Amino acid sequence: MRSSSGPTGSTPPRPWTTHYPPGVPDVLEVPDEPVTAGLRRAARTWPDRVATDFMGATLTYAEADRAIERAMGVLVDLGVRRGDRVALVLPNSPTHLIAYHAVLRLGAVVVELNPTYTTEELAHLLADCRASHALVWHKAVARVLAAGAPDLRRVVSVDIARDLPRHSQLLLRLPVTAARRKRAALRGHVPAEIADWHDLLRATRTVAEEAPGSGDDLALLQYTGGTTGTPKAARLTHRNLVANLVHGQAWAGFEPGAEVVDGILPFFHAFGLTFCLNLPGYIGATLVVFPNFDPAAVLAAQKRRPATFLPAVAPMLDRIADAAEAAGEPARSSLRSVRLAFAGAMPIPTATVDRWESLTGGLLVEGYGMTECAPIAAGNPCTPDRRPGTLGVPFPNTDIEVRDPEQPDTRVEPREDGSLRGELLVRGPQVFAGYWNQDDETARQLDPDGWLHTGDVVEVDPTGWITLVDRVKEMIIVGGFKVYPSQVEEHLRTLPGVADVAVVGLPTGGGDEEVLAALVLEPGAAAPTLAEVRAHAETRLPRYALPRRVEVLDELPRSQIGKVMRRPVRERFLEDA
Repeated sequence: MRSSSGPTGSTPPRPWTTHYPPGVPDVLEVPDEPVTAGLRRAARTWPDRVATDFMGATLTYAEADRAIERAMGVLVDLGVRRGDRVALVLPNSPTHLIAYHAVLRLGAVVVELNPTYTTEELAHLLADCRASHALVWHKAVARVLAAGAPDLRRVVSVDIARDLPRHSQLLLRLPVTAARRKRAALRGHVPAEIADWHDLLRATRTVAEEAPGSGDDLALLQYTGGTTGTPKAARLTHRNLVANLVHGQAWAGFEPGAEVVDGILPFFHAFGLTFCLNLPGYIGATLVVFPNFDPAAVLAAQKRRPATFLPAVAPMLDRIADAAEAAGEPARSSLRSVRLAFAGAMPIPTATVDRWESLTGGLLVEGYGMTECAPIAAGNPCTPDRRPGTLGVPFPNTDIEVRDPEQPDTRVEPREDGSLRGELLVRGPQVFAGYWNQDDETARQLDPDGWLHTGDVVEVDPTGWITLVDRVKEMIIVGGFKVYPSQVEEHLRTLPGVADVAVVGLPTGGGDEEVLAALVLEPGAAAPTLAEVRAHAETRLPRYALPRRVEVLDELPRSQIGKVMRRPVRERFLEDA
């Protein structure tokens, strides 16, 4: 399944286009423009439309555009120049969006960092990207300063409480206990010599002129564990980011100037960056900004500004549904405004899809991608034909190949039913430009012909529909047989009393491994014995895939967007051994 421009010759046309939503072509034009161009167009087209709503404080598109130009003035005063790396160590807020656009309009490069990272994590990443400037949340300033990044010339403190409505800012000043707790959650100690972002804004001038450039210019360094787990920065160009916006607009059929997007995903994550920082400006939508994910806050915002599009991960949707059902009417009915929810980063249980669509009356579709794809490469069509539990089909302009995981240069042969099973490779305008200062790792992941090795084992039917099997790097080898953790996990979640599970492999010698199941139990449930787990599992799994060890944990480690991370589970029990 390749285009005629593939590395090994011509092939038939892309068969998956038969599944495309009506009006979506095989190839879309990706304009040669910066990713910031969309918001600038929106400011001209819909100047009075609300661009951001932050707990009730709003900015119109005209106001946001002017705020970006003032932010550009601050950055120029600070010495930011074209090509500089500017770290944004910020939670979701209007300031985050404004600073992001300002950095990019100057031709500098954004480095998105999680504001909850430890000092050690920040030290490694800031030194690796050689950031010259950092705009840092109040609570993270002390950690950034302690990181001692050698190339960091200026640190500026950002108090996101100053983005709140005026009355909320006044309430924070009250001496009551609730206000003190809220202040402590939003603010931290900042040394007197560290400049304040909002104070600098008041004292600066406006800079309206953007730096010249092309779509091939570097826009973003986005850190990812990739397929190895070692943090490295994916180099994403303006063209990579714009391609995903062009794809998303066509795929979902958004109505320009009419959508409302709930920004519950963290902006510093590739998923949230594309769908919350970039997409709303591109389609002239109102972005409802949440500083952190809180289901009650989402329901409260529905009363003020009902969302039409909700990008999320499955656990977030379950928690919103739980909160709505617990609150009863009118909270339940308020979710009927959500026409489309788009989820990724982890498999979506069919029960979650059924529940969400019953509650909202809209669609919940699953997409597939990774940071190296800026981040989306495939998705379910936004029609009733979507198939819950699958990854969907490649986006326009996108080709796929399926290769042997153990011989990455060899395409797999079709099985009897015409399907393919192996590692998924992706090529398209959204595929990144390689890793920052890691040529060897880039060469391992990115073929000279532009094929990205995703590290995911998939099954692809003859029409191009993709179903995830597992991660190549997380396969477990038992007696020479391959065990895919997600398949074991899927079945163990049906064991009574089990709330969640992570399955990992532990070495037993000679290159062999044993299957360990780490369980999280439902409240009050008794821990099952190994014999009970194996008896349940063997009804659907081969004997070599049955757990040989069971452990009960209070919780499973998750990424910042809620995805269960198997690697820390494995490392924990390796250390115990």
